[in-house]
Amino acid sequence: MTVKQLSLPELADACLELGVPGVGLWREPVQSYGVEATAKLVREAGLTVTTLCRGGFFTAIDPDERAAALADNRRAIEEAATLGTDTLVLVSGGLPAGSKDLHGARERIADALAELGPYAEQHGVRLAIEPLHPMYASDRCVVSTLTQALDLAERFPAHQVGVTVDTYHIWWDDQAPAQIARAGAGGRIHTFQLADWTTPLPEGVLNGRGQIGDGAIDMREWKGYVEAAGYTGPIEVELFNDALWARDGREVLAETAERFVAHAA
Repeated sequence: MTVKQLSLPELADACLELGVPGVGLWREPVQSYGVEATAKLVREAGLTVTTLCRGGFFTAIDPDERAAALADNRRAIEEAATLGTDTLVLVSGGLPAGSKDLHGARERIADALAELGPYAEQHGVRLAIEPLHPMYASDRCVVSTLTQALDLAERFPAHQVGVTVDTYHIWWDDQAPAQIARAGAGGRIHTFQLADWTTPLPEGVLNGRGQIGDGAIDMREWKGYVEAAGYTGPIEVELFNDALWARDGREVLAETAERFVAHAA
């Protein structure tokens, strides 16, 4: 997503050129290119698919909408397995229209995980609940903290359900370091993502993730937390940023790799 202006073949070529060994993929471009074709592309390029994003959106009240969401998440699990990644990132969903019931929405997430966890296990895939910054709670994700994410995940086996640690969403939370340790102790850190926090946020706020090093977050500090918790997996950079998307994608990818080395390696 950081360089969504690149086609998947262009992305594979650029990763090879820069020595980037793995890539987190999003479902929409994968589906457009073809799931099997994407799997072949990355395999022949020698790339590891670190995660697939995204499943989730479990909070609908309408039975037909809930059934459709579960079916879509089963497809997402199958796509992840085909691509060779063991992790499907979940954005859990916001409040349904007209609802103010956060607790009920979170319980519907738990209900969905109870159905999907065993299905994911059958396919060798783990579900990674991603808490999003509270500004997204109403429309995108009622899970706002690692505490909330782990309270959900710990109802299920760690090899079925864990969490995503994303600096952009949790850097403000003084409980997050302890929760990272909690997640690590339970084997539930399924992926770690970097993005910086810059202000002012753009209108709509969704595409406001800053390039590493441009904002307020100490990336090495957060990397230290996940390493102390025992995490040794891939580190992803996920930037939603209109200014980056307007630039040459290879240039952005090269810059991102340089910033990673400078601020997080």
